[in-house]
Amino acid sequence: MLTEYQRGLRERFLSAPVMPPPGPWRLVLDRQVPIGGLVGIGFSADHSGNDLVMVVSHDGHGLFDATTGAKIARDRTPDPESAYPDAVPDLSCPGLGPIAGTRVRIAGLFGGGLHTTTEDGWTVDVVSPDWPHHRVVLSADGGLCRGPAGEKWWHILHADYSELRAAGFSPSGRTLAVATSSDLTLWSSS
Repeated sequence: MLTEYQRGLRERFLSAPVMPPPGPWRLVLDRQVPIGGLVGIGFSADHSGNDLVMVVSHDGHGLFDATTGAKIARDRTPDPESAYPDAVPDLSCPGLGPIAGTRVRIAGLFGGGLHTTTEDGWTVDVVSPDWPHHRVVLSADGGLCRGPAGEKWWHILHADYSELRAAGFSPSGRTLAVATSSDLTLWSSS
């Protein structure tokens, strides 16, 4: 049995339309990046400290610039011994391109997680008031989601078309990523 508070919260999430997040957040591309068979994602940084997103899928590994969405590197045939994060205890995969020689921890199908808060007060949550469909909620009130949507919290993505794999911030807090089994969506605050 749901309490009155839980019923109200559920209804608040169900009635909130998908909306763009407020500034300083901006959608990196005008669309989601289609990636079939997406298993998980992880963050790294290049030599100048820019956020990079590593994507692991059934078709290989890819590395994207989180500010522009540009594909930086691609490996269609990674080493089968380390191709998937479940091959090692820390859920990591070998980096590629400018981060070759490092390992990147991956969050997604096999577990793991991304940062859910930033130093400047943003919080990302995944809610499922109509499970198995997930909603990604960005908030500026510590994840409390009080008041109407669009004031202190925003329903930024509704994963009702494919399975949610991961949602969270880069370690720098400048990138927010949502990965489903079929695509990647990136927002940047820089």
